[in-house]
Amino acid sequence: MIIVLIRTVILYILVIIAIRIMGKRQIGELQPSELVVTILVSNIATLPLEDLNIPLVMGVLPVLSLVCFEVIMSWLTLHSKKLRSIVSGTPKVIIKDGKLDQNMLKELRYSIDDLMTALRGNDIFDISEVQYAVVETNGSVSVYEKYPYRNTSNEDIGAEGENSDPPAVVISDGKISHQGLEQCGICKAVIESIVKRSGLKTEDIFLMLSDKNGKTTIIRKEK
Repeated sequence: MIIVLIRTVILYILVIIAIRIMGKRQIGELQPSELVVTILVSNIATLPLEDLNIPLVMGVLPVLSLVCFEVIMSWLTLHSKKLRSIVSGTPKVIIKDGKLDQNMLKELRYSIDDLMTALRGNDIFDISEVQYAVVETNGSVSVYEKYPYRNTSNEDIGAEGENSDPPAVVISDGKISHQGLEQCGICKAVIESIVKRSGLKTEDIFLMLSDKNGKTTIIRKEK
């Protein structure tokens, strides 16, 4: 039992390190080569856990080899557009000038249900609102709406304003976040003063947000 636990911890740490080396991506954002490596790493890592007769090194070496191979391939594809198109493919236009390319859908083996699901994921429920749509190399669909259906921006209506960073978390579950303080440019004493004026203690606060202008939002912990 102890051996199984030790092996599990070692492989768990190794897989986390491997995924971190490959970069932060959601499963739906993985390129084909990255998805293959992820699947292989997870499968290989389970082998020494299922069979204790398999040396631990037989699980560690293949994982490290796959990660090294993926890093090398990432570097090569970064410097070679041709290799990148071979490994990851190229984006495919399925709607252009508001017209659906049915032949491209067949080539991609993309059903109408797949298309409508992707459009709904972009908050579009009527295909007639789409000016341009592209199936990216990771399988996601990027959509550009026709002019009448696009969201109005401040620039469109001539509204003036200043660029500002979003609020940062300065207190999380009763603890002050020094990273949040640095992000919004406020010192700890200022936050403590705001908390004191609100009649609370730091440990009573579940979440506190603040921006560079000193505007704060406080959510108390539920009893």
